[in-house]
Amino acid sequence: MSAETLSAQAPSSIERAADLLRGGGLVGMPTETVYGLAANAADPDAVARLYEAKGRPRFNPLIAHVSDLAMAERLARFSPLARRLADAFWPGPLTLVLPKQPDAPICDLANAGLDSVALRAPAHPAARALIAAFGQPLVAPSANPSGAISPTTAQHVLEGLGPKIDAVIDGGACPVGVESTVVAVDGERATLLRPGGLARQDIEAITGPLARAGETDAPTSPGMLKSHYAPNAALRMAATEAGPDEVLLGFGTIHGTLNLSPTGDLAEAATGLFAALRQLDALGAKTIAVAPIPDEGLGEAINDRLRRAAAPRDDIAIQP
Repeated sequence: MSAETLSAQAPSSIERAADLLRGGGLVGMPTETVYGLAANAADPDAVARLYEAKGRPRFNPLIAHVSDLAMAERLARFSPLARRLADAFWPGPLTLVLPKQPDAPICDLANAGLDSVALRAPAHPAARALIAAFGQPLVAPSANPSGAISPTTAQHVLEGLGPKIDAVIDGGACPVGVESTVVAVDGERATLLRPGGLARQDIEAITGPLARAGETDAPTSPGMLKSHYAPNAALRMAATEAGPDEVLLGFGTIHGTLNLSPTGDLAEAATGLFAALRQLDALGAKTIAVAPIPDEGLGEAINDRLRRAAAPRDDIAIQP
């Protein structure tokens, strides 16, 4: 039986979703970045079901989604720098990894046993309404099977996880289209863990130059594993034309079967990236060749996702 589809515009749908979550259910939730799979952050049974539905490794921590700074402070300790970042960019596509409060209402399974916690206040009105109706933090990794292309519509969620979850709130297409930027803050030092929907230069206007963490097989935050966001086809970057058994994903003046942005607009390219990969994957080509994307602004996040999609697939079944 497939998941129930709920309208983001109907208050009764938000209440229905909150009731499902109170009962240990799993709900696909639209955010401005991608659709998340929401569960009660404090309920280990619900979180275990979430890991099982996604096929996600339990050593990979989850982002806790909160309504505001007050809710976040129940979960983590905020340094003055962390508070400045939250004030500047919440609600929005920024995840902060901070020291966990000893009595934080988040289960150890969701936190992967770490002494830090990843927090975000999403900007999407349906996500904010759902968190407010539920009244507690929600963990919500991307609502897709682990390692697969992230979902940017409710239909993507149903195609990937429909029989394994209880409902999805249809809030239309996600306006940002790539996951949040993840920054760890230790006192007055900030480290970029994952590029995302908030550009580096905007963060550095507050933090100064960000340190950059290395990738690891035992991640300290979501989105740090090397192979992720992968279509069934192989992926080749920095391509100017398609080779045999390839389809070309264009950008700017390099045209292909699809073009992420004929005008070279990085925001437009980020919004359409995952949907374009899905469309090209459905054509059955062995390889998706992708035109060069400038590694600046949102291009840094786009190239990060493309590199992970192009990474070796040996461990793809255990990716977030």
